[in-house]
Amino acid sequence: MQLTSHGITVDLPPGWEGRIIKRTQPSPAPSVGKGTAALGGSGREERTYPITHLANFALPNDRGDFGSGAVDLMDGSHVFVTLFEYGPESVGQPLFRDQGRPTRVRAAQFSPNQLQRTLAGQAGFQVFFTEQGRAFSLYIVLGSADNARPLVALANEVLAAITIDPR
Repeated sequence: MQLTSHGITVDLPPGWEGRIIKRTQPSPAPSVGKGTAALGGSGREERTYPITHLANFALPNDRGDFGSGAVDLMDGSHVFVTLFEYGPESVGQPLFRDQGRPTRVRAAQFSPNQLQRTLAGQAGFQVFFTEQGRAFSLYIVLGSADNARPLVALANEVLAAITIDPR
């Protein structure tokens, strides 16, 4: 199955599912006088960018940007991948200096210390990069640190199937 949205395409391997979404933009706060906004808001609309979630298990509808709600459901055979896009102001920043996303990761790169939230037995990996003039974070969670080698092979299969177009 192929997913395509917001300039991101993923040819999902068999047994994987995914979503490419953009969070709904909130309405700007109403302006009160010059340069102020009601209720402490900035008076500016929040801009949102694509978030790609990929997993070799059923993704719940209610998930956080980096997988909360999904990673809680993982067992030792599962892999969860987030490709999170940041705004154009991030391009050229030191954090995003690496050019091109990884298409292969190694088991040694994963650690429980890299998880957004530590869950027993899991391991994570995160890297920031720029591709096609777009800034991203790639975040991967393995359901079992002890089963890292075969799970990383699954992650690499899906990483190789991602295409990012210029904005």
